Amino acid sequence: MKLAHGLNNNEIEVKLRWLLLGELVTWIGSSFVWPLTSVYLNKQLHISLSVIGIVLFCNCASNVLGSLVAGWLYDRCNPYPLIVTGLGVDALILILMAFFHGWPEYWFWLVLTGFASGWNGTLINSIATSLRKYPGRYVFNLIYFAQNVGTVTGTLLVGYLYDFSIEFLFLLAAALFAIGFINAAIHYRPISNFHKQRHAKKTQLGKKPKAEPMPKYNLMLMVGFLISLAVTWLMYMNWESNLSVYMVSLGIPFHLYSLLWTLNGAIIVIVQVILARYPNIFKSLFQQIVFGTLMFAISFATLIVARDFLHFALSMVILTLGESTAFPAVPAYINDLSPNTSKGKYQGVINVARGIGQAFGPLFGGMIIDRAGYIPFFMVAAGGIFLMVILLLPLYAKLRHRIKLYK
Repeated sequence: MKLAHGLNNNEIEVKLRWLLLGELVTWIGSSFVWPLTSVYLNKQLHISLSVIGIVLFCNCASNVLGSLVAGWLYDRCNPYPLIVTGLGVDALILILMAFFHGWPEYWFWLVLTGFASGWNGTLINSIATSLRKYPGRYVFNLIYFAQNVGTVTGTLLVGYLYDFSIEFLFLLAAALFAIGFINAAIHYRPISNFHKQRHAKKTQLGKKPKAEPMPKYNLMLMVGFLISLAVTWLMYMNWESNLSVYMVSLGIPFHLYSLLWTLNGAIIVIVQVILARYPNIFKSLFQQIVFGTLMFAISFATLIVARDFLHFALSMVILTLGESTAFPAVPAYINDLSPNTSKGKYQGVINVARGIGQAFGPLFGGMIIDRAGYIPFFMVAAGGIFLMVILLLPLYAKLRHRIKLYK
């Protein structure tokens, strides 16, 4: 059977451009779904906000589970059928959502698509670790760039498409995932050869291959990064939830809050282009992570005095500088810390840390805001993220000469 589409059997590396295409179309598709969930459930299906909160929590929890399972399987099985199946299943779920989007089936589909999203995201990041033609920092910066171009495109279109027809919206999202599925089926096949070579090196005398454990000091540093990532997401999620209410309460129109996210997307694209063109702006990935984390802390500190749109725009610019530098650097550095036999596992753990922050962020912020107000929350957020910088600096200084890097 001619399935390889002219592929050289000795080719063991997926082309970066096809990996980026897959990320672009699937993130556009995903961005058609998550922004409308709360509005659709509340305004169309008349579901209470508290129940919607539970629905979104279940979506995040299933995302975490999908990430864990996919990361574990990547290190043990051929990733090619895993990613092709994941994208195909996601497309199928969206087709079903187009025809059956009442209550409670919408909840059920959202849980399934959350699992598929975690599954596919972890596998894409794991496949990215197999690329040797480019430095890891460059690869993950471009992946983050493609994700955010997809997010900006999707969120700009979803408002118009939602007014036209929600059924059409889900079918269009399904079509985009179908493109991702076809792209993966045709162009991701080299990961099968990579998997065979990876396991051939590990197998000796017919014994079952064993995964190399992460060195102790690598693990200690990775845990520090994951805690920092979870705390940052815990605070960051409040920009997507509670900040809109705060701005409206100050008399700022809601459309200006939406404009902040357009600004966010534009800055991310610009920063990623700069980082791709000048990859050595930061001397190391660690410096890039610390800089980004510090920007997150400063952005929340500036919110303490924000009372008009320009101040919120300034806070968003600082926040986006943090997001566009720290977030893509974490998976790149953890890739360097991870043994070749367990890269999928630890890319999955990154999504778990992020998912925990996403799941509990709005609840955490809401509890503080309800009891103390917005200004105390901004202080807690700025202080909490700054503490992560204080944690990482001495930890890295102590371990930097003891860690082992797997380039």
